Amino acid sequence: MDREFIARRDDHSALRIWLRLLTCTQLIERRVRSGLREEFSTTLPRFDLMAQLERHREGLKMNELSRLLMVTGGNVTAIVDQLEKEGLVERLDEPDDRRAFRIRLTRSGEKSFAEMARAHEHWVVELFAGLSARERGELLKLLAKVKSHALEVTS
Repeated sequence: MDREFIARRDDHSALRIWLRLLTCTQLIERRVRSGLREEFSTTLPRFDLMAQLERHREGLKMNELSRLLMVTGGNVTAIVDQLEKEGLVERLDEPDDRRAFRIRLTRSGEKSFAEMARAHEHWVVELFAGLSARERGELLKLLAKVKSHALEVTS
């Protein structure tokens, strides 16, 4: 799990930073995944799909969900089918396209997601508690710089 072990002391610092970021991301994701599984009997993909629906109260078409989640339509369909069976999402007819429909959280889905979102935030806050507010601000600024430059280079 710790990607930093593959780096050598004489490797470029950029490579070591990237491996450290990757390791941190994996550790945080592992905590979130285990919390969702243990406390809510759900998965990160289900949480992510519900998060997108919570941000788009009017609902989203399946292809919009696929694009936002960066997964295939088949993956989205399987998750939506499960959530619908559990009464957490509903399918709404799309008036402009008889072949399409929108997916929207139900009231039960909104309540369930709100509980998960509070726990999710708690886990992430807990993982960053080792940094002061100033350090978190500095880290956020530095990562914004890395992101901005990476977007320039890859565009």
